[in-house]
Amino acid sequence: MTTTTPVTSPPPTAPLGTSTTANGTDPTGVLNFTQNFDTFLTLLTTQLKNQDPLAPTDTNQFTQELVSFSQVEQQIKTNSQLATLLNNEASAETISALPSIGRTIEYQSNQGALQNGSATFSYTLPSTAAKATINILDSTGNIVASAQGDPSAGKHSFTWNGQNASGLKLADGTYTLQVLAVDAKNQPIAATTTATGTIDNVSVVNNAPTFDVSGISVPFSQLVKFVTSSNSTTSQ
Repeated sequence: MTTTTPVTSPPPTAPLGTSTTANGTDPTGVLNFTQNFDTFLTLLTTQLKNQDPLAPTDTNQFTQELVSFSQVEQQIKTNSQLATLLNNEASAETISALPSIGRTIEYQSNQGALQNGSATFSYTLPSTAAKATINILDSTGNIVASAQGDPSAGKHSFTWNGQNASGLKLADGTYTLQVLAVDAKNQPIAATTTATGTIDNVSVVNNAPTFDVSGISVPFSQLVKFVTSSNSTTSQ
């Protein structure tokens, strides 16, 4: 009597399209689709090798497995092509952004670059505040300069002269704008902030064109506008 060797199911794998790598999530899902594809192929060939010659696999079942095999293969190709399209799109956007090098932009962030004794920020209050205080923080989070801000609702520009409270000029680099605004009941009012700087370079980061503004990485999605001229309030 002919005996067959039972086929042992492999350990469960992650759902298709949600694969991870040692460095994190695989955004395209190509890796996981490949793993599932290989597992499926191993199961199919093992089944064929160990089937009972007197009772071969049912034709309909085998056909369904071949269809599944084809679908997995097509999904791998689709995801690979999608990843290629995303990379090509990001590269094209980056190339189109290259003429922006050397231009000044306003971008959504509370981090700005102090260059040649000047750093320009903006903040927007959704409602009028009873008091608004502006702080400038260094890379370690220490407050190096403070000023009274405009408490009225709306957008306000603020240019820091690069000096600390003692009047000493600080080194160029990245500094953070902090806006502390409160209403008449001393309740905080959240302000949105932007910074202004010059584009030094354009690159692709996480499949998206990204500006290098004096060492600050600014994704294209954070671009507010290109600046041609500005009227700002200079700190004292």
